Amino acid sequence: MNKEAAIEGTEEAPLIFIIAGEPSGDQLGAHLMEGLRAETGGQVRFAGVGGDRMAEQGLDSLVPLAELSIMGFLEVVPSIPRILKRVRETVEAIRSLRPAVVVTIDSWGFTGRVHKALIEEGIECPRVHYVAPMVWVYKPGRVHKVAARVHHQMCLWPFEPALFEAAGLSSSHVGHSIIETGAGGGEGAAFRRRHGVPEDAPLLAVLPGSRRGEVRQMLPVFAQAVARIQRVHPNLYVVLPTLGHLRDDVEKQVASWPCPVAVVTSVEDKYDGFAACSVGIAASGTVSLELALARVPHLIAYKANWVSAAIFSLFVKVRFFDMVNILLDRGVIPELLQHRCTPRRVADQALVLMVDGIERETQLEDMARAVNLLRGDGSPPSRQAARQVLAHLKPVG
Repeated sequence: MNKEAAIEGTEEAPLIFIIAGEPSGDQLGAHLMEGLRAETGGQVRFAGVGGDRMAEQGLDSLVPLAELSIMGFLEVVPSIPRILKRVRETVEAIRSLRPAVVVTIDSWGFTGRVHKALIEEGIECPRVHYVAPMVWVYKPGRVHKVAARVHHQMCLWPFEPALFEAAGLSSSHVGHSIIETGAGGGEGAAFRRRHGVPEDAPLLAVLPGSRRGEVRQMLPVFAQAVARIQRVHPNLYVVLPTLGHLRDDVEKQVASWPCPVAVVTSVEDKYDGFAACSVGIAASGTVSLELALARVPHLIAYKANWVSAAIFSLFVKVRFFDMVNILLDRGVIPELLQHRCTPRRVADQALVLMVDGIERETQLEDMARAVNLLRGDGSPPSRQAARQVLAHLKPVG
């Protein structure tokens, strides 16, 4: 890592070390960096770990984000030595740079180890974690580990702070970052012009995940589902948002699809594509909230390694996996998971949602209700989070 290149601003400005361990955290980190600049009038410096979005904000990442973005129980095991090496490197960078605060974002498997190592090695600095581990889904005892390792927890969901405060950890609800992503402000007509999609052609959003393993697992299922949908809608077009480092692999896999596919990597293209879409099929994750904000009827589908899924089921006992469903505590978004994740089921459900009928209209109404629960009455979430971070800066001198 080029430490000098990773730090911006004047020498007197506080240095904030931000660590994101996966693409969703990278996007959140980029918004936080923007919020911190706005709150300090630009008098702030950054170092840490992030991906493409944080790089756009000027961060020179210590660690390639792709090395940390691993999904599944068995999939993580071969990567443990490399992850532990990256933990040591990150801790050494913090020791050397002596930041005013360390902010970690999500990815507790990695970021929690960083906090633990900082404590064990006696490196004193304020430690703030952004995006609470989902102790209300599994591992409720983890709340005590978080409380023992960080000084403040910033939460996205309004019901989370009470869970951590009960364990003695200072916590705050800073609003959900999805509200300021721009997901609901795309320009569909502009997307269709740029990518040659006729005005009357149905456009399907296909979102196979943000990790290489997810994409490898989900794209074959989605490919067969798209072929089924295309037989009903011969003039079908597809938009497939992905990350820059995955683009080549994705383009190779979709080259044989029976309809035109626009593989896009920019946020602008992604959200403009959403605005032009009839329906979406997505791997489980935050993208469901983005689609809800963009008013795109959709379903989620996911199939993990069967051993990983079996282990996962032993620890996770929840009614729903989709975030819209969790917010409303009922099954608004169809969930096609594991054995139900088949091309036929995915295609059939997508075809139902493409028709202007009761299922489509009901989902649109319910998604609007879910989004309203996330808006709150405060300022943009990134500004709320930035103020919390600044409140925890190490005193100068």
